[in-house]
Amino acid sequence: MQKTVNEIESLIKQKQKGKIYFASDFALLGAPKTINKSLERLEQSKTIIRIARGIYYYPKTDTKLGLGILYPSLEEIAKEIAQRDKARIVPTGIYALNKLGLSTQVPMNIVYLTDGTPRRIKIGNGKGILFKHTAPKNLAYKNDLILLIVSALKAIGKENVKNEDIEKLQILLSSRQIPDWKEDMELAPAWIKQILISIV
Repeated sequence: MQKTVNEIESLIKQKQKGKIYFASDFALLGAPKTINKSLERLEQSKTIIRIARGIYYYPKTDTKLGLGILYPSLEEIAKEIAQRDKARIVPTGIYALNKLGLSTQVPMNIVYLTDGTPRRIKIGNGKGILFKHTAPKNLAYKNDLILLIVSALKAIGKENVKNEDIEKLQILLSSRQIPDWKEDMELAPAWIKQILISIV
């Protein structure tokens, strides 16, 4: 057991602090039960922090302002999970609106659409990440900003989109270069396509 603990610790410390790890990252070092027990020991020694089941963090500390441990955001955790699973994700609901400046609400739980496995990740302190499965065609957009805008507009709903929402999106898009937007526009629902045509 101690050998496995040492091997995992060595691998972790080869990387920079602030990295997220999954129990599956160490699958070649032993049986799942051995890996989990080894990670428990490293958590007890404060080498790593357990973020959620099977998800660990090699803590980075703020030394300039004395803010203590700099925990990863829910978005950073979600992106790491998607990268591990080779899945695409896009924020939806309130979180999508918040990212685009269409809402000032900051949700405790964030929701993503994914072409991967649907699941709920409980982070603690009431926070969590929900991955909801969607058809791959809904994530086929080449430009991530257009994908996010489509997701946000779907969350608002056709009848609830306000002029101020469209104006904010127009300001956002006017400051960006949007390659492939014509191709992406063809993927959007007809009512969203009309909005995009008016603001791109």
